[in-house]
Amino acid sequence: LSTSINCGVCFGGKTVAAGIVKMSMCEDMLLCNYRKCRVKLSGYAWVTACSHIFCDQHGSGEFSRSPAVCPACNSALSGKLDIVRTELSPSEEYKAMVLAGLRPEIVLDISSRALAFWTYQVHQERLYQEYTYSKAEGHLKQMEKVYTQQLQSKDMELTSMKSEVSSLKKVLEEYKKKFSELSEKLMERNRQYQKLQGLYDSLRLRNIAVANQEAAHEP
Repeated sequence: LSTSINCGVCFGGKTVAAGIVKMSMCEDMLLCNYRKCRVKLSGYAWVTACSHIFCDQHGSGEFSRSPAVCPACNSALSGKLDIVRTELSPSEEYKAMVLAGLRPEIVLDISSRALAFWTYQVHQERLYQEYTYSKAEGHLKQMEKVYTQQLQSKDMELTSMKSEVSSLKKVLEEYKKKFSELSEKLMERNRQYQKLQGLYDSLRLRNIAVANQEAAHEP
């Protein structure tokens, strides 16, 4: 919502501009200044001379104590009109009569102070939102940094594991090669053994045959 208020009054044929106040808000409602409350204000609210405003619940609770102290800035509120409980949506009858009879400069002075209060609240809310955004952005950047570091660490671990797997594959290939060589040597020795075994059996049988022949020719 964008609001432009032009306050002016005519004195002796001359128009004196009291000021143009331009304010931009996402909504035309103020928020409770009590820490951790920040509820949208409606109905009744408590306004302080130090330019703070509180919901009816927290205002009633805080300002029932004596001496009264602003919960937002800890300012002492000892004056009779330092704390005012006001209706945020007054009736048309109230608006028609509340400033009736006052001189224009007094009306403008009151309006100027009220607008200054509103402008201050809008400015404080903007600062709060900027702070919140900055804090969230800082937290996000920190999380991104941690995530990036973790990702880099995981990448390094993955690279190390890939290197280890590659080394193990090489070792496995060497073992396979040695196993193949040993298998071939074992097969060759088995062939040689079978050949020698055949020669041995043949020689043994021949010796037995010769011995039998010699025994047969003996008287």
